[in-house]
Amino acid sequence: MKVLGIESSSPVASVALVSEEKLWGEMTLNIGLTHSEQLLPLIDELLHQVKVDISEIEGIAISGGPGSFTGLRIGMATAKGLAQGLNKPLVSIPTLLALAYQQVGCSGLVAPVLNARRNEVYTALFRFSGVEYQQVEDDQAINPQLWAEKLADYGEPILFTGDGATIYADVWQESLGEKAVIIPGIFQLARGASVAELGLRKLLKGEEDEVFTLKPLYIRSSEAERKLKTSVKS
Repeated sequence: MKVLGIESSSPVASVALVSEEKLWGEMTLNIGLTHSEQLLPLIDELLHQVKVDISEIEGIAISGGPGSFTGLRIGMATAKGLAQGLNKPLVSIPTLLALAYQQVGCSGLVAPVLNARRNEVYTALFRFSGVEYQQVEDDQAINPQLWAEKLADYGEPILFTGDGATIYADVWQESLGEKAVIIPGIFQLARGASVAELGLRKLLKGEEDEVFTLKPLYIRSSEAERKLKTSVKS
C-alpha cells in the first residue's frame, strides 16, 4: 500500500511516499516559502523522481496539528483535495505524535516541542519502548517554564525534539539539568515520512477520517479570532 504523507504544521514543508516495504522517497524544505508555494510542486517532484504515478497512491496522511494555523489549513486543504480527486482514504496524524515518532526505537520519555509564540509551546509527552509508545501527557499549549517544572517531576531523562527544543533549551536545562537531552537541530525537523508511516499503520487497520468534516487540531484560537473576541467585548 503506497501512502503519501504531508507535513506542513511548522515552517518546514515535507512530503514522503511509503509502503509496507520501504520509504520510496522524501522531500523536505526549510527555506521560508509559504506552503501554498511548496506543497504541490514538492509532491509532483517526489512522484516524478520515484517514478510513481499519482493514480498509484492508495492513501493520504496529513499532519493534523497543533502547529501553524496557516500551515495546517494549507496542508489540510491540499490533502483533502487530493483525497477527493483521487477517491482515496485520508487520515489525520497528530503533529506531536509524528514528531515524537521519529525517535521510535529509543527507550524512555520523548517531549516534542513546537514554538507556539506568545511565550507558549505546543507539546505532549510520550514514553517509548522499542517500537511501542504510550502518550503520558496530552497535547497542550503551555508556558515553557511550567512545562519544564512538570517534566522535572518525572525524575527521568527526557529527550526534547522540535524547534522549541532549541529555542527554550535554557529553560529545559535549568529545570532538568543533565536529564534534559536535546538532539541536534537537523534531527528536530518535522518529516513527511513519519506522518506517512503512522498513516500507513492506521490505513492498514481500516481506519480513515471523513474528508468533509475533518479539521485541524488548533488547541488554541488564532490571533484573528482573539482580536475579534476583544473587539466584540469592547
